[in-house]
Amino acid sequence: MSGISKFPVSPKKPTAFRRASRFEFSAGGIARDGDQLLMIRVQTLDGKELWTFPKGHIEAGETAEQAALREVEEETGYRCDIVAPLEKVSYWFERNGILTKKTVTWFIMKPLEKTGVHDPEEILEAQWIPMADVANRVRYKSDRKILARLKGTGTTEGAERPQ
Repeated sequence: MSGISKFPVSPKKPTAFRRASRFEFSAGGIARDGDQLLMIRVQTLDGKELWTFPKGHIEAGETAEQAALREVEEETGYRCDIVAPLEKVSYWFERNGILTKKTVTWFIMKPLEKTGVHDPEEILEAQWIPMADVANRVRYKSDRKILARLKGTGTTEGAERPQ
């Protein structure tokens, strides 16, 4: 779900506008297996490679929960179950001259079964990373916020990872 809008520069001049902006809504999952988290390595819009957590757009007719489960499976090859909601995170980025505010609804998940492989067109690699190493891999401020929140939840249960 997304929309385009223009914000007035000043309330006194409602006809003066900044550049176009969009709103996007996504959902994702932090799959946990004991002391390991399931992460993906991706290429960013500016060509850099980095590690992050699986997430994607909420499709028409989907709930955030359905989207998160679908995206985690598509991007990692693991079918998971939601353990608990975690957090909503919002951030801004620019693509093709359009400023976008993305809101991501995150869930804590446990792996149920390995169903395939990660999507090679979007994802360079999917890997289980020890919790002690995750903080060294995340680069996005929103991922660091998620990680801090996860550490503060006390939710440490995860299913034994299917092979």
